[in-house]
Amino acid sequence: MDDGKNANPLILNPSDLPTRRRRQSTQGANTGTHVFPYSPSFTADDPLYRASSPSSIEESRSDDEAEPIDEQEIYDLISTMSDPEHPITLGSLAVVSLPDISIKPTILSRPSSNLQTVTVLITPTIQHCSLATVIGLGVRVRLEESLPPRFRVDVKIKEGTHSTADEVNKQLADKERVAAALWNPTLQSFIKKMMETCE
Repeated sequence: MDDGKNANPLILNPSDLPTRRRRQSTQGANTGTHVFPYSPSFTADDPLYRASSPSSIEESRSDDEAEPIDEQEIYDLISTMSDPEHPITLGSLAVVSLPDISIKPTILSRPSSNLQTVTVLITPTIQHCSLATVIGLGVRVRLEESLPPRFRVDVKIKEGTHSTADEVNKQLADKERVAAALWNPTLQSFIKKMMETCE
């Protein structure tokens, strides 16, 4: 009996997923031997401490200088979201993957413009996934809440990965429909549950 759920999805090892975040490693654990047996401690009275304190570094940076957001950062934001059917992250299920994320200028005639569009292609675990729209909504909400307003978010089902991809993509692209869907208490609870595992 096939109830539409993928009981045995392919699961990737989290340590194999691309990330910029530092992972805890047991290989480099502290063994008690140090290259430098003495580690100096700096205090607020020390002129070296004051010269390199975080506040003095922050003051030297320009307020207008924004750190660029790239595809890896987008992946880090959404890969830790839980799948609504399985207690596993979207990254581990390969529902989202780094090669399926792109950031491009929103206004193609003005590539130097700050307005950018983030496009995320989602790969459902099965062709007839009943929760593809919910996953797309969850990814969209996560990015819209996390990114600065100069980013536009476009979430789509990857071509050839879902039986009703065109229909789902129309729903995800319709801003009024998305806004109305987010008022639905059932969808809100699904999306909230998906975001519980976000780092």
